Order: sequence, then C-alpha cells, then structure tokens
Amino acid sequence: MSKTINVLFLAAEADPFIKVGGLGDVAGVLPRELRALSNDEIKLDVRLVLPYHPAVKAENLRPLDLFSIPRGDSEVGVEAFETTLNGLPVYFIGGEPIRANGSVYSLDAAKDSEKYAFFSMAAMELPKHINWQPDVIHANDWHTSLSLYVNLTKRWEAGAKHVAGVITLHNLPFMGADVGAILESYGVKLAQTDLPEWARVLPLPLGLWASDAIVAVSPGYAGEVLTEEFGCGLYDFLNLRKESLSGILNGIDMVSFDPSVDKALSVNYSLDTFNRRTENKELLQEKLGLARDPNVPLLAVISRMDVQKGVDLAFTALKNMKRINFQAVILGTGDPKLEEAARELQTLFPDKIKAELKFDANLARQIYAGADMILMPSRYEPCGLAQMIAMRYGCVPVVRSVGGLKDTVKPNETGFVFEKMHHMSLVSAIKAGMKTLTDREKWETLQRNGMAKDFSWEASAREYLKIYQSLVK
Repeated sequence: MSKTINVLFLAAEADPFIKVGGLGDVAGVLPRELRALSNDEIKLDVRLVLPYHPAVKAENLRPLDLFSIPRGDSEVGVEAFETTLNGLPVYFIGGEPIRANGSVYSLDAAKDSEKYAFFSMAAMELPKHINWQPDVIHANDWHTSLSLYVNLTKRWEAGAKHVAGVITLHNLPFMGADVGAILESYGVKLAQTDLPEWARVLPLPLGLWASDAIVAVSPGYAGEVLTEEFGCGLYDFLNLRKESLSGILNGIDMVSFDPSVDKALSVNYSLDTFNRRTENKELLQEKLGLARDPNVPLLAVISRMDVQKGVDLAFTALKNMKRINFQAVILGTGDPKLEEAARELQTLFPDKIKAELKFDANLARQIYAGADMILMPSRYEPCGLAQMIAMRYGCVPVVRSVGGLKDTVKPNETGFVFEKMHHMSLVSAIKAGMKTLTDREKWETLQRNGMAKDFSWEASAREYLKIYQSLVK
C-alpha cells in the first residue's frame, strides 16, 4: 500500500489564475509536478491555496464554505472556493482584507501585511472545512510565511499533530512589514526567537524561524544568503539553521517553452531544424523596425525594470558600445526612472536600439527565438528563469556570476559569465560573445548546448519530495 503525503502549498500568485512575476510560474507548475511523482510506493496529495484577488481568473469556481476567524472582540469572515487545474485541487481564500487591496502586491506595506496575515490565518483553518489534514505546509516567500509561524505556535498551545513546515525562499530582501500588532489582534503571541531584534515582527523571518526546512531557489543562492553581502542582516541566523537550508533550482515549463511548437513564433524550429531559427531573427528585426541583417549581433534585455536586475548596468554598457555594430531590444516595465533611461537609449540610437516598455508574453518569446544574446547583469539573482528560457530557444545568455545564473550558465559552453558589477565587465563579456558569433560553428555549438539542457521541473520536484519524506518520517 502506498504511503500518502498531504501537502498544503500556499502562494500569493500562480499561473494561469493570476501572475505578476516568477513566483507565479513556480506555483503554477511545481504543485502539479509534485503530484505527478505519485507511484505505487508513494502518493503526493498536493493542494494549492491562493488568495482570491479581485483580478483572479478562474473557471468552474465552486463556493466551498463560509467560516470566520476570531480577531479581537469580533470575527473576520472567510469565503472559500475550489476548482481544479489538470487534476490539481486549487482553493481560493476570500474575505474583506483581500478585497480591500485589489492588486496582488501594493506599495502600501500595511495593507499587504493585513491581507497576507489574514490569508495565512484563514489557510490554516481551511483543512478543517475540506476534511483533509496536511502533513506538510509549504509556504513561499513572506506573503505566506506566517502560516508556518501560526502552525507552530498553535501546535504548542493546542498540542496538535505535528505538521512539518517548508518555506521556499525566492527573494530574501523582501521580508514584509511589521505584523506584531496584527498577530496580537488575531490572538497569536510573539514567541521568543533567536532572530535579530528588528526581525522578530517581520513575516519572512518569523516563517524562516518556524520552518523545519528552508529551500532557496538555487544552490548558488543557498550559499549566498549565508554571507554578509547577500544575507540581508539574517546571515548569522541562517548560518545557525544551515543544516536545514538547501538549494533547489527552479525549473521552467518545457512544454510551454518549446520553439518547435510555440504558437507565438512565425517559424518553429528544433535541434533537428535549427537552421530555421535565422528566419525568426529577421522577422523580429522587421517587427522592431531594425535593419534586416542576419549578421549583425542582436542583443536582448527581457526584464522587470529594477536595479536588482542590473538593467541600469546593461544600459550603461550599451551606451559605451556606440562604435560597435549591434542591435538591441529592451522589453519590460517597472521603475519609471529605468523606463525613461530605456527611452533615452532608443532616442540616442534610433537605428540600433528599440525599447518596448510593456508586458508582452508573445513578444518575449519572439525575442528569445530571434535574438543572439540575452543580457542578465543582475546584482543578485536567486534563480532567474529568463536565462533558462533563452537557452531553450537558442539565445545565448550573458550573465553575472551570481545565484542561479552561475548554476545554470556554463562559461563558454552555454553562455558568457562575468564577475565584477561594472558596466565594462559586461561590455567585455558581450564582446567575447560577439567574437564567438563570427565563428558560426562555435556559436551554433553554444546554442545547441543550451537548447539540449534539461531545465524541467521534474528533477526539482524530486528534490522537494526528498525533503517532504525526511520531515514526515
């Protein structure tokens, strides 16, 4: 008889219901990949729980239950809904604190804290209303990390069954705002912890402290958060928890991101029909209003406009390449100052650089399929997905040696890697790429190496399964 492990998987967003960033990709795929590992020896019953944001798009959503959670002298109503996604049970938690803050993430830290604290509390009550008991609670980032803290403190008070807590760390600097008063209003006491004093009222540190296992989204990032440079003031605490910290590389959806069948592309291609890729480059150049020339290096930046991503470094590097023959396309939105800097670049080099300041998933795929190189000069990069998607499409990454970038891009084998956070280091790496590009045989080998890499979620899911198994023994 197979052993069953029940996993309650909590996230702020998940594709295809609602997606803002990389977490949406992870939470949309990983729970399904985990369930797919079920076999005669073990069954993984993973269930996804999301906030019912006003912008959520979900078909066949069924009302499940109405219940409430106490807050002060009153109660807060909770609405629960359910649906399925390719066999994965998905639950949505609604209520006034979630409706009051329409966007998934806002600039109002207090509103976000209220919303996600409520969501975490309500999610911990949900199993009672679906007649199902989790063995593992799997939280993601600060938004759902309080679920682990509530799970632990309630267990102490009630002497309930041990439910293991796992937290995936996607981005350590984002820890949430002070929730001390909010927790107290819900009757959750602040425990004595070995966290730094400033961190004892922040959601992410509390979740890290209460977890049984901490998983960074790449082995490289797992090592980096133990250092002063990347540890965001928690490196001493995280070093104390080193035995329960690991790194599991995120994957990509290899079915969705497949140039041989991708409907966003005008010309599909594979390793067997690789010569057809050039047509996508020329079509992209035409679409962007650039000169159609298969020989000019076409560079790409596909990114959130954020200093973390080092896009400012990329812009400075491109400015310093005015005497070099190249073309570049910039796709993304974010920081208004960086968006303006992208517009200025286009104005300075109207025949070379095109700035597409928007979110356009189809155009992104066309750029992956047509550009020669993608630039990712991140200040830090917990995992990064763009470099893996780019390789899948034969677009060669030029990356800084941080986090998941150094784990996934092998110098001179699948891409180009530089160390120093300086625009001239990036320029040198781009020039090395351009030099290799003139040798078509070498360049095609780089492209084919990248396309042949297996960045599927299955390997990552198996690593998570090992952690679950170790916790529920």
